[in-house]
Amino acid sequence: MLSEPLPQAQVEALPRSPGTWAQAWARLRRDRVGLASLAVVLAFMVLVLLAQAGLVARHWQQEVGVPFAPPTLLGADPAAKAQRSEEKLPVDDISAVDPLAPRYAEWARRAAQVKTVEAPRQLTLPLGGDRLGRDVLAKAIKGAQVSILVGIFAALLATVVGTLLGALAGYFGGWIDDALEWLYNVFTAVPYILLIFALAAVFKSGPLSRSLDGTLVPVVVILGVVGWTGIYRLVRAEYIKHRSREYVRAAEAIGAGHLSRMFGHILPNVSHVVLVQLSLSVVGFIKAEVILSFLGMGVPIDMVSWGTMLNEAQTELVLGKWWQLAAATAFMAVFVTAFALLTDALRDAMDPKLR
Repeated sequence: MLSEPLPQAQVEALPRSPGTWAQAWARLRRDRVGLASLAVVLAFMVLVLLAQAGLVARHWQQEVGVPFAPPTLLGADPAAKAQRSEEKLPVDDISAVDPLAPRYAEWARRAAQVKTVEAPRQLTLPLGGDRLGRDVLAKAIKGAQVSILVGIFAALLATVVGTLLGALAGYFGGWIDDALEWLYNVFTAVPYILLIFALAAVFKSGPLSRSLDGTLVPVVVILGVVGWTGIYRLVRAEYIKHRSREYVRAAEAIGAGHLSRMFGHILPNVSHVVLVQLSLSVVGFIKAEVILSFLGMGVPIDMVSWGTMLNEAQTELVLGKWWQLAAATAFMAVFVTAFALLTDALRDAMDPKLR
């Protein structure tokens, strides 16, 4: 005997189970380390957006301090203080024996018309200065903008390529799977760093080098093309597991096409794997960009990143000027550690087995 349906008022009063994203957010809110990491990552993202808009670190190339200006907490260099306070020596009058003395006044007047006024340089800077007197704090902020943007865009490119190829291989199987597996084996057979160096050399000397010179496109493309293999392997395995499940067969029975089943039904159920791998790729690509820029094969020479700062700092460290190395290392370590902890928290929050 069928039971009578509940009245509408009682149906609306029944507790509703939260959706997938609501459950993930509820689990993430209970993770204090995850929330703290999320706050640090969001602070860096705000800093990147402000630097991209030109509101902060816009004049990072200006020489605002004396060369190797120490951090403010250390105080000014005594040698720089003595040089700043040194008075000009009096000039002796030799007009009686100098035949060009009558022209000095005219030359001085002409020189004053074209003389440029140099802004006074600071003896100390918040995090110190480099060999040219540029602010290390401004360089670290601008370097965060470049390195983080490269990591994010390269991870997005690698995730799109890996997800698309993994979906095709796992869903269709057959000769498509065999061809993509062969391509995957070719990319993974070559050592990761050697493949990056090879593609970087091609971009440096290829026909696109002039048109893309001065942009971040070559670095993003190199890292994205090389780094798609990890997400491909995971997505392929998930699609092989999901393609024969009941909800996919039900979608096929009602007339859903291949694209609808692949990206409308299966992809939302494996999105947690894609998102976690995406966040892991961001950290890996930031490290790869730092290595490339440190070796002079990354961002253009007119840009600054954490890798170029470390490259400059290795020569300054020999002279005992450690603050640029400390600033770049601290910024990179804080962001990478926070992003890695946030990735672990997201993985725990979005894993269906832990809900």
